[in-house]
Amino acid sequence: SEAAPADAAAAPAAGNCATTVEANDAMQFNTKEIQVSKACKEFTITLKHTGTQTKESMGHNIVIGKAEDMDGIFKDGAGAAATDYVKPDDARVVAHTKLVGGGEEASLTLDPAKLAGGEYKFACTFPGHGAL
Repeated sequence: SEAAPADAAAAPAAGNCATTVEANDAMQFNTKEIQVSKACKEFTITLKHTGTQTKESMGHNIVIGKAEDMDGIFKDGAGAAATDYVKPDDARVVAHTKLVGGGEEASLTLDPAKLAGGEYKFACTFPGHGAL
């Protein structure tokens, strides 16, 4: 049983700087909150689309921005289908994944230091999905 604490200590350290978020055909993420440790030099979020629909009909991405910027990010991204519903070079976007369809996945990596001062949200900017 002495090995158990060492294993338990190693697992959270490895997991603190990465997480996986799943999205489905019902426009839902499987989590509402992501804890990002400032101790991490980089933090990786992997988006897995667990549904079966294509990205053209039920695509998902993860876009991170300040809470107060999300409405503008959605509005400007709505017309940007060619760039995965994220306005190119949008300074309000901290990080984002590409758009994925059923069975696909994508990842983003960010510097936790960029999340200083303020409330941040993550959402899917596929038209209509941000409402949920």
